Amino acid sequence: MRKASVNRDTLETKITVSVNLDGDGRGQFDTGVPFLEHMLDQIARHGMIDLDIACKGDVHIDDHHTVEDIGITLGKAINEAVGDKKGMTRYGHSYVPLDEALSRVVVDFSGRPGLEMSVPFTQKRIGNFDTELFYEFFQGFVNHALVTLHIDCLKGHNAHHQVETVFKAFGRALRMALTPDPRMAGTMPSTKGVL
Repeated sequence: MRKASVNRDTLETKITVSVNLDGDGRGQFDTGVPFLEHMLDQIARHGMIDLDIACKGDVHIDDHHTVEDIGITLGKAINEAVGDKKGMTRYGHSYVPLDEALSRVVVDFSGRPGLEMSVPFTQKRIGNFDTELFYEFFQGFVNHALVTLHIDCLKGHNAHHQVETVFKAFGRALRMALTPDPRMAGTMPSTKGVL
């Protein structure tokens, strides 16, 4: 079982993230940011990753530090759980629709952090949640998971649908990339021999 638990304590947040990459999609969240928890549940369910995330953050100021630091800590946990990457599929992609919205996410466990995100949000806020914070979440994630991530919302006019398709597609792309490839067993999925 590919598992990891990571703690991150700063003056702004105290976070514990536990992941099981070979789970059955269960999520348990206590972050103080309900809309983010709804999106994290999409990663767990559609990625078939068990996620347990607890955070005590300075949400009395705003959600920025909590959202960004959860992305950082989740990235660290997944990177640790992946291990040496031998035998993994490495690449993953998914298109996910939700009514009028359609998003595409492509991930590469390349060892090189990079984010290309094109999501033309139709609203600045979804309820009380600032949609700009999703960029901060994914930037923190890629920097610490050491992945290349391309996120494109191709269609959509409902901001909630836009975000939800992104997170569902992200979960499914992770699931594909993290799936062991029996034909690559014991082999690094790179001609360089290292990722």
